[in-house]
Amino acid sequence: LYSIFFLIINFSFSFFIYANIYLIVHWGVIPFWLLLIFLPNNQITNFFTQSIIPFLLLGVGYAYLSYKIYLEENIFDGFELYSGLDSLYSMFANEVLLLVFWLHFLALSLFMGAWIVRDSRKYLVPKIVIIPSLILTYFTGPMGLVIYWFFRIFFAKKISFND
Repeated sequence: LYSIFFLIINFSFSFFIYANIYLIVHWGVIPFWLLLIFLPNNQITNFFTQSIIPFLLLGVGYAYLSYKIYLEENIFDGFELYSGLDSLYSMFANEVLLLVFWLHFLALSLFMGAWIVRDSRKYLVPKIVIIPSLILTYFTGPMGLVIYWFFRIFFAKKISFND
């Protein structure tokens, strides 16, 4: 039993190299975005994108990478996020930290996309109007959210900064 456990752990550490993790999470969020774009009001979309499922999966990856950082190096070596642009550049030269921040970006942009779909249901914003916002949110994060907010003003018939 110990040998089987050791083989599974050894396989996971050899398979989940940083390049594979990047590919898995990068391509893994695409189905969630396709559901948001093409079937925003479907129950399947609601179950998969409006729940904890995608964020739980990304969180597991985040925790795994954090554990790898803990095993390989001191997490605070090279973590100078607020020291200036040069420090940020040198921090992102570390593959693991770059991948952690990529997971961070994917999770936040997917959360924004799910919020856009949920909010568009509330204000009866047509699907054709939210598609550009969702695509922009996937690629640029907050910019897509701002574009949606401008569209939303016309359907909600009010300007609200805190909905």
